[in-house]
Amino acid sequence: MATIVPTSEEDPALAVVRFTSDLAWADAGPEVAEPQVTRLCMEAQECMVVGRWLDLASLMLTSADLLFSNAKVSEKDLECIFTVICNLVTKSQNPSEALEMAKLISAKIVQQPTEKPTLRLKILFNLYNLLEDPYARFSVYMKALTLALNGKVADHIIPSLKKIDGFLKEWNLDVKDRRELYLAISNALKDSKSSAKDGFKFLTKYLATFSGEDAIAIAEAKEEAVRAIIEFVKAPDMFQCELLDMPAVVQLENDATYALVYQLLKIFLTQRLDSYLEFQDANTALLETYNLVHEDCITKMKLMSLVDLASTPSRKIPYALIKDTLQVSDDEVELWVVKAITAKLIDCKMDQMNQVVLVSRCSERVFGQHQWQELREKLATWRENIASVINTIQANKIVEDGVQQAAQGVATR
Repeated sequence: MATIVPTSEEDPALAVVRFTSDLAWADAGPEVAEPQVTRLCMEAQECMVVGRWLDLASLMLTSADLLFSNAKVSEKDLECIFTVICNLVTKSQNPSEALEMAKLISAKIVQQPTEKPTLRLKILFNLYNLLEDPYARFSVYMKALTLALNGKVADHIIPSLKKIDGFLKEWNLDVKDRRELYLAISNALKDSKSSAKDGFKFLTKYLATFSGEDAIAIAEAKEEAVRAIIEFVKAPDMFQCELLDMPAVVQLENDATYALVYQLLKIFLTQRLDSYLEFQDANTALLETYNLVHEDCITKMKLMSLVDLASTPSRKIPYALIKDTLQVSDDEVELWVVKAITAKLIDCKMDQMNQVVLVSRCSERVFGQHQWQELREKLATWRENIASVINTIQANKIVEDGVQQAAQGVATR
């Protein structure tokens, strides 16, 4: 038995054990409750004396569920209690023990996520800030994402996503952990209308981590690849993605179940409205299965088709070609051009006299290796042009300086 060192004031951890024990045994009556509370307090003291911080954390968390559901415990008291519990991670000199405590505390907090989810999330971030070990921080952040999803409080975690690149450098994760992180973020954001694009971005990052993996590993991402395609097709304001050539997505092309889903993506990224209409006629059930609204798909495909027309080398699109491609009336041609401009898909001028659209810029529907290479070449050309301009300016300055010196010499004589 460890020697108990008396103190003039009760330790905060011991006070928490006493408080939670009193709550847990309140209905048992004084005769039963008092011995149990005393026993638990003695155990807590022993843990504190010998530095068994993980055991103490486990003991303090035993009645944690009661705290969240008990109407007598205010949110302020709850926060104070869990501040004391979370602070235990700073007591241990062993990083492995601190990690285990962080996992234990965070696992308890994410239970029953619909009860005071915002407060639970706040407690998790307080715990995160108390930790020094990068991987322990990552572990707690993952629990916060789980809570954000199950407790439907994703909006509270969105601000932290702005720092995710910095977190990744700090955490130094391997591919498996990065994959888990990207998918968890995407899942947390998938039901948030204001963050749908961010959710899709992290889902794309998740799928990208499978590049270079074997077929068995890639097969793990099959369901998420389908989900990404459907999210892209449904989104009324997304007209570009990198999915088409990703191994995790390409695997669907010859898949017995999902080949048609990949074909649909290919139509949206590389073909025009007529191809979609032909696909829809033959696969109405597929669209219904994934809750794809035919009218919305037509609207998106008309804009995508217009982008395809704008990407031709001539950069000139006759009104008649737009009418035929989009299958619209003469009066609707300019309306669809304006819609494309509003969506920032193209920059152009409409020559009504000659019935032609003059394109100055258009978006790429697919942004893969080929587009990256083109961008590199353009940047290299711009760099060379800028260097040439700088050299010309410097050469002219040297000539000017020489002329001025010569003029001063003549004036002196």
